[in-house]
Amino acid sequence: MLSGFINSSRLHLLMVCVAAGWTISAAAAYPERPIRLISVGAPGGTPDILSRRIGTSLAEVFKKQIVVDNRAGGGGVIAADLAAKAPPDGYTLFMTYTQHTVNASLVPKLPYRTVDDFTPITQVTEAALILVVHPTTPVNNVREFIDWTKNYKGALNFGSAGNGSGGHLAGELYKVMTSIKAQHIPYKSSGAALIDLVANNYQYNFTGMQTAQAFLRGGRLKAVAVTSLKRVPGLPQVPTMNEILPGYEVVGWYGLLAPAGLPAPILSRLNTEIVRIVQQPAFRDQVSSEGAEVVTSTPEKFREFLRADVAKWAKVLKESGAKMD
Repeated sequence: MLSGFINSSRLHLLMVCVAAGWTISAAAAYPERPIRLISVGAPGGTPDILSRRIGTSLAEVFKKQIVVDNRAGGGGVIAADLAAKAPPDGYTLFMTYTQHTVNASLVPKLPYRTVDDFTPITQVTEAALILVVHPTTPVNNVREFIDWTKNYKGALNFGSAGNGSGGHLAGELYKVMTSIKAQHIPYKSSGAALIDLVANNYQYNFTGMQTAQAFLRGGRLKAVAVTSLKRVPGLPQVPTMNEILPGYEVVGWYGLLAPAGLPAPILSRLNTEIVRIVQQPAFRDQVSSEGAEVVTSTPEKFREFLRADVAKWAKVLKESGAKMD
């Protein structure tokens, strides 16, 4: 009976592989040529850095080159569309981030389905944002910030790195949860947005930890709160928004996808190797020093996460009325 079960299992695996255009021997030989890793955004950005770190280690394991293909523009849509339309053979991977799930509601007529046209491999990292204001702003904690924005005289504006960015979403969620009126000002980058805040040209910004550090150390900006549910180890003195505004959470994530229909043996191997790579102490320490933390998952859990993130931001964007400017 046991041998019958084993034979049945092997037959099932063979049928799965053949249905996907693979044989067991072909799956075992993977990879046989270089792998393209499409990275959303330009060289030097966080997705590019993560792609190259993971790609370097994965190349050592697979003994094949991992070619990082940077595809900036369109808020991540260009890169995602390219990945979605690639053959599901394991030779195209896709490094993406929070805006991938936001675009499902923010961008009309996407050329792909946000979840169903991809095979989730694993989440890689997550990171909180930090709420910063000009040093002369008369607030020192979240409660004072809420009172200040509710009673602000004049046009209240918040800046971000662009439409659909983490800072944009954090600002829209804050508006929904406090019922304040504020106008979003999208910039071309986090740096450009913070420089304008230093010049006191608008009122507040939810930005990335790493980007904010230089401005905070120099006293050119003031930290009010972080957007995770728990305080950030590197900034224990900075409270969370959640401490005063229960349920407020905005955590940016990065993760790896492949085209839909990736054969199960290939998916399993990629998940195993990538999770092992990002869980290495050196990788974790590097990510931590940049204000983020390693978060890995099974493909199934990552798919559930993506669906939940799509639903969360669809609700926030609908209630806030946010649109592409």
